[in-house]
Amino acid sequence: MEYLPEDCFAHILSFTSPLDVCRTSLISSVVKSMADSDTVWAKFLPHNYQQIVSRLVGPSFPCSTEKELFFRLCKPQPIDDGNKMFSVEKTTGKICYSLSARQLSISYGNNHLYWSWKHVQGSRFTEAAELRTICWLEIKGSINTEILSPKTIYGAYLKIKIVDRAYGLDTLPSEVSIEFGNYKSQRNVYICKTNGKVSCNCYSVQKHYGDDEWLEIELGSFYTESVQELRLCLKEVKGVHLKGGLIVDGIELRPKACGL
Repeated sequence: MEYLPEDCFAHILSFTSPLDVCRTSLISSVVKSMADSDTVWAKFLPHNYQQIVSRLVGPSFPCSTEKELFFRLCKPQPIDDGNKMFSVEKTTGKICYSLSARQLSISYGNNHLYWSWKHVQGSRFTEAAELRTICWLEIKGSINTEILSPKTIYGAYLKIKIVDRAYGLDTLPSEVSIEFGNYKSQRNVYICKTNGKVSCNCYSVQKHYGDDEWLEIELGSFYTESVQELRLCLKEVKGVHLKGGLIVDGIELRPKACGL
């Protein structure tokens, strides 16, 4: 490989993945030099990265190489008003995107009798929404899929916490749904506490990596074949009982591994 023209070798590497390129660069110093070229890493940057970089919150971060820019974008970056988060996966270069609770439509969310807003440890955003008490629980979100990586299977996850004083959340199942063009999926999940610990009796809720107190509710999955509006929802509106103690951080959209 070391005897291949640099542009030819770079072209070959551009059809692999960031992980493959990093592994290949260990072969020799000559190969590493070619693997670190802007020609290779420009292929792994999102198609709309220039637009995304222009929307970053805070001071700009000049990067001398495309590889440096790629790895800077692997760390979650706040964009627009700081209530959205953008990053790319290290292994694939696919886009991950998050909406904060402030970007969601929460029924009665602006009424302090039902919801309060505050910073919560472990959150990437300035504010999260904490449910005081309510009988009508409905949380919606929507985005245009143009910002996501094309031709990719995504999962949508609602990031939540359950506080010690939580009540009524598991009396009835909550309905989660996802709508994308003519496609719609819908199912029920239970959110509960067992033996004083945060837990769940449904496969679609799991602990959020990096913080044991956070849970993720998978709202559904979809394929970004075309640019459309994506609509997401969690609701429990059939019961008339009160419920409280739920903290909503936001919704994260990230690529799913094949077969999952």
